Amino acid sequence: MKLDDRNIIKKESISVEFFYKNTKERFKLRLLNDEVGFDRLIKDQNVHRPGLPLAGFLDLFAYNRIQIFGNTEMSYLHNLKPEERKKSLENIFRFNIPCVIITNSNLPSPEMLELANQYKIPIFGSDYSTTKLIYLIGDFLDDQFAPRITIHGSFVDVYGVGILFTGKSGIGKSEVALDLVERGHRLVADDVVILTKKGEGILMGSGTELVKHFMELRGIGIIDVRSMFGVRAIRFQKRLEVVVELEIWNEKEDYTRTGLDDIYVKILDVEIPYIKLPIVPGKNITVISEIIAINYLLKHYGYDAAKVLNSKILKHIREKGENLDRTVEYFEHDFE
Repeated sequence: MKLDDRNIIKKESISVEFFYKNTKERFKLRLLNDEVGFDRLIKDQNVHRPGLPLAGFLDLFAYNRIQIFGNTEMSYLHNLKPEERKKSLENIFRFNIPCVIITNSNLPSPEMLELANQYKIPIFGSDYSTTKLIYLIGDFLDDQFAPRITIHGSFVDVYGVGILFTGKSGIGKSEVALDLVERGHRLVADDVVILTKKGEGILMGSGTELVKHFMELRGIGIIDVRSMFGVRAIRFQKRLEVVVELEIWNEKEDYTRTGLDDIYVKILDVEIPYIKLPIVPGKNITVISEIIAINYLLKHYGYDAAKVLNSKILKHIREKGENLDRTVEYFEHDFE
């Protein structure tokens, strides 16, 4: 399976306006000063609590991150005289920081509002605790800055296992996906699949916002899987666990017969189990896909049929060498 590195997408930044519009409901954010600085850019997926910069230590100030003011920072500022408070805040507001978020329902001082408007820095407030808000923002920014890649294929949830079908155009990826949906499995995306790296070793797959769960079938045209089969037949995202490449049978190709050697394909530096599945007339790819999913689950829970059979064969060979008795035992009766 060959991947085109040109399809890899990685955001370098997002605007404060984008961040606010997409999180104000979930994070209970509200704008506390004038509507300024919404064109500022967030270039780092981490957040920063500016305790030391407020105290005057600016050598390691991560100013390009969202600045979180929790109870500690607000209590420190509250205990300063107005002139000292203004100087402390100006130490960090003169940097090109994206925005400030105040947690725990704390309110900004007049000096903070004045400087924020002067330097055109948005200040948001939230009722959430500092710990919870940092977790929520971190999860959101991880999604935004995560590398992603677009792949041509069909992505289906089969028995809870995310299987991505790839292969040349017209080989029948959509037909296999549709047959699986007919058997009660769930379509995630067809034709264009977006894979996003979530943390180490996890790829999440989804469809595009425009196409979603529409599917193209050659000779028929476009169908809407959700309208035809209902909401139970779709998923909006799923973890990728197996890649199945469909190809026309090639007698010169060396296909896996035992499954003792696991094969992987690397996508965004994540190794995913890979199966090359040859297609011949009469071969039921749908049933085989279900078997692939069940076999993956068995391996996940510690049972590998190929290794178990191999162990039994080796054990039998050893015992055969030690025991020269060639008698054959038959059942006494064979009633139907």
